[in-house]
Amino acid sequence: MSQQYRSRPLGSDVALSEAYDTALLDLDGVVYAGGHAIVHAVESLGSARAGGMHLAYVTNNALRTPDAVAEHLTELGVPADPADVITSAQAVARLMADQLPSGARVLVVGGEGLRVALRERGLVPVESADDDPVAVAQGFGGPDLAWGRFAEAAYAISRGAVWFASNTDLTIPGARGIAPGNGAAVEVVRIATGAEPQVAGKPLPPMHRETVLRTGAKRPLVVGDRLDTDIEGACNGGVDSLLVLTGVTDAAQLIAAEPKYRPTYVDRDLRGLLTGQPGVSQEQGGGFRCGGWTAVVSGDALVLEGDGDALDGLRALCGAAWTQAGEGSCGLDAVKAVARLGL
Repeated sequence: MSQQYRSRPLGSDVALSEAYDTALLDLDGVVYAGGHAIVHAVESLGSARAGGMHLAYVTNNALRTPDAVAEHLTELGVPADPADVITSAQAVARLMADQLPSGARVLVVGGEGLRVALRERGLVPVESADDDPVAVAQGFGGPDLAWGRFAEAAYAISRGAVWFASNTDLTIPGARGIAPGNGAAVEVVRIATGAEPQVAGKPLPPMHRETVLRTGAKRPLVVGDRLDTDIEGACNGGVDSLLVLTGVTDAAQLIAAEPKYRPTYVDRDLRGLLTGQPGVSQEQGGGFRCGGWTAVVSGDALVLEGDGDALDGLRALCGAAWTQAGEGSCGLDAVKAVARLGL
C-alpha cells in the first residue's frame, strides 16, 4: 500500500521491530541533532537491535564519511560499523561513476565524505574549475563552507562540467534549531548558472538503490523526520515508513500531507519501533477513531473529541483529513485540534 493513496495511518499488532527485518534510519532529527543523541534514541535502538532488527543509517548528509558517522554513533551509545551507514555521497558517487570514465576529474563542493565516496568509485576529486573537471559534485559542506566554493562550481558548470548534487534538503536540524541545508546551497549555484543538477539523495531512486544494494533488506522500514525526503523516498521505493516527530515535521504539516508524503505509521520518537501501532477506524457516523479520540470534519475544520494519548488523537486527525483530501492536500483548519493535543 506504500505507493498508493493512504487514507489513514496503519496499525500493527506486533512491535515494528518484529514486523520488519531492517530499519533504514535517517540520522539528523531522528537519532541525533547537533551532535547529541535525541531523547530515547539510544535505548530504543539498543532494544530493537537486541531483538534481532538490523539497523542501517541512511542519511542525506554528505559531509562525513561512513567511518566518521559510525564512530560518532558508537560514541553516543549506538554501536555501528561503517558498513551500517549509507550516505547520499555514496549514492551520488555511484550515479556519477555510471556516467563518467574511471579517473575522471570532479570538482568537489562539499566535505570529506563526498571526496572519499568519489575516490571509492575511481573518480578524482579536484578543487578548482581550472583543474579541468568534467563534472561538479555538490554536497553539504557544513557551516564553514566558503562562499568561493559556489563560485568555483559556477565557473566549472559554465565551461561544460556536468553538475551532480548529493541531495536537495533545504534545511537541516541542529542543536540550536533549523539551519540551511545542501538544497539551499544548490539554489545558489542554480541561480548563478541556470543549470539543473542530477540529484541522488532521498527521495530519489539512486538513494533507494544504494540502500538496497548495501543492506540487502527484505522487509525494510524507513524511519525519518521529513515528509519530503524520508517519507516520500519510502513511497517511491514501495516500502513502509515510520515518521517520528523529533525533527523537521510537526503535527500540522503531517495532517496537511499529500499522498506521497503520508507515512504508514507515526510516533513521537524511536520508542515507536518497540511497540505495536494502534490503527485508525472509521465510525459509522463518518468520524475516525484511534484510542480514546474521534476526529470529524465539520464545515471547513477538523474537530477532535475525547481524550487519551495525544498521538492517538493525531492519528485520528490524519484519518479524517487524509480521507477528506483524497489524492490532494488537506485544506481543512486543524489549528484548534492540534493545539488541544499539545504536539
